[in-house]
Amino acid sequence: MREVLCSTPSRICLFGEHLDYLGLEVIASAIDLRFSAHVRPRTDGMVYLKIRDSKLGALNVENTAGQYQERMFDLSQPIVYDKKRDYIKSVFQVLLREGYPLRCGFDIKMDSTIPIGKGMCSSSTMVVVLVKALLEAIEHPEADDAPRIAYLSFLSEVAEFHEPGGMMDHYTSALGSLVHIDFAEGAKATPIRAEIPGCFVLFDTLQAKDTTRVLAESKVPVLEAVEQLRPFGIHTVRDFITHDRQEECLAALDAFHRRKLCTAVDNYAILQQAKRLLSGEGPVDEGQLGTLLCRHHANLRDGLGISTDTMEKIFAVAYENGALGGKLNGSGGGGCLYVYARQADAPRIKAAVEEMGYPGRILKMDTGARLDKVY
Repeated sequence: MREVLCSTPSRICLFGEHLDYLGLEVIASAIDLRFSAHVRPRTDGMVYLKIRDSKLGALNVENTAGQYQERMFDLSQPIVYDKKRDYIKSVFQVLLREGYPLRCGFDIKMDSTIPIGKGMCSSSTMVVVLVKALLEAIEHPEADDAPRIAYLSFLSEVAEFHEPGGMMDHYTSALGSLVHIDFAEGAKATPIRAEIPGCFVLFDTLQAKDTTRVLAESKVPVLEAVEQLRPFGIHTVRDFITHDRQEECLAALDAFHRRKLCTAVDNYAILQQAKRLLSGEGPVDEGQLGTLLCRHHANLRDGLGISTDTMEKIFAVAYENGALGGKLNGSGGGGCLYVYARQADAPRIKAAVEEMGYPGRILKMDTGARLDKVY
């Protein structure tokens, strides 16, 4: 047993937004906004938690006044959820169910620089860093197993509450850097070594979003379309992509389900182009990368209907000031977006959008879940 401080990064999804839960692929990057957990074991079976106040939810808002929400529960008693998505308790529930020895109790203090409820996977990173910190505190050998931490986090946040989300956030956060993840059979993550020129600039629209609703409205119609195409021998979106009678299949769908399915298929095609672009030798063509990001966002906006007027206004100003591409980040319907730009143009883009009243941040790629300190 030991007292530890751990942290894990947020992420931006470059390509494959809304494809992970369909068993397809994503390309994502960890970024330098992090969730931290300071964990100290106890001997009385009690968990005392202090976590950054959720009211401090906007980008660049620091917890200078030390605002925390507090709770406690007893690990010697059955764990009962106090709310619909009780992610802190669900981490303990899942880890105990999986056989990890956590009954001793813990003092936990959690802080974050990640915007809350803005598509920046604040809840997923909270879960990932808590899993990592607890395993480090009990000195478990799986504390360095990033894929295992990601999977346990997915079980705790998504599977435990029968939510519609996927695994992208958990795996990108746990593994870090730039990764390609294929969800055909579980999750197979492959690092991408490409050096992307320029940088990404993140903006907070200051619009709240309903992640679960947006995910359901984006995921369910595609799965319904696949179900309707079972007579053609189609059981997954991948089956449709490789099918030799696509036009006949599409003709069997109503306009709504056809649009949703075609959006997913085209986003998958864009991802394959991006994968080739990022796996080639030599520097990445920044113009091509920007164009692919724009195409991906257009599909999310027009095919899934998950952009907003505020997002489009921010994009317009960013493009007027030199942005090469960009897209909404996360489930959509509000929250954050990012643009891709040359390094020299990024400060001007950031300043122009901030003049509109929307906070921005020039991002850097970051490492995954890590042990920062042992006390």
